[in-house]
Amino acid sequence: MPSNTVEVQAEIDRMAADVRVMAGENASPSERLAALKRYLYEGGDWNGNRPFQYDLEDPLGEKSANRLLQRYLTTRRGNCITMPMLMTFVGLRLGLQMTLAEAPLHVFVKYTDSDGAVWNLEATSGGGFTRHVWYREKLPMSDQAVANGVYLRPLSHGEATALIASFLVENQIEAGAFENAIAVSNVLLRHYPTFAYGLVKKGSAYSGLLRRELAGKYTRMEDIPADLKVKADQWYGQNIQAFATAEAMGWRPQDGQTQ
Repeated sequence: MPSNTVEVQAEIDRMAADVRVMAGENASPSERLAALKRYLYEGGDWNGNRPFQYDLEDPLGEKSANRLLQRYLTTRRGNCITMPMLMTFVGLRLGLQMTLAEAPLHVFVKYTDSDGAVWNLEATSGGGFTRHVWYREKLPMSDQAVANGVYLRPLSHGEATALIASFLVENQIEAGAFENAIAVSNVLLRHYPTFAYGLVKKGSAYSGLLRRELAGKYTRMEDIPADLKVKADQWYGQNIQAFATAEAMGWRPQDGQTQ
């Protein structure tokens, strides 16, 4: 089973080659898409009768290890992050026009057919076609967030890459490396300025800095060293600004965790 980036890429290439054979020579985009769904989500000789399934024990990918694509390829149990990632990566190798899109705490696939029509594909449910209204009912989001492109729109390559790489921010926050989390967030937001979740995680990293440096260490404000107080004021301001920027785009606290 794949254990590193090179092996993961080779596995995805192999999967795409298998799907091409399944679809048949000169298959149309719709036929390739149908073959891709069958290959991933139906049991057969092509996948050792081990189709890829939704991991109901961690559907949101809250455990950082479960956000790794190699883990999904190994366990065949994925979440709303790894499942659309794999479908998109294999689909792109098949020549299908695919990218990722966001809803609150959820990722899905945007597919453009040969007529130029754009469809939502829900990778956690067999890659089925799904309307915007379903996402808005199941994952409530503000009209403002949709209008500002925070949710439901196809992401560019750079934006999709930033979305995938946000795992690194969460990993650094979990490790208590808040400075690293902030640095990575700044890079991601340069490529994806309307990445509300990235802004929220950046704000959370500043909150983590405040807790690490101040919580339980000082009983009075006047006990805080002057240089640390200056830094703490800056961190607090950055925390407030990150959340305020996300909220100005239409993000709401119910869209995800706050810290």
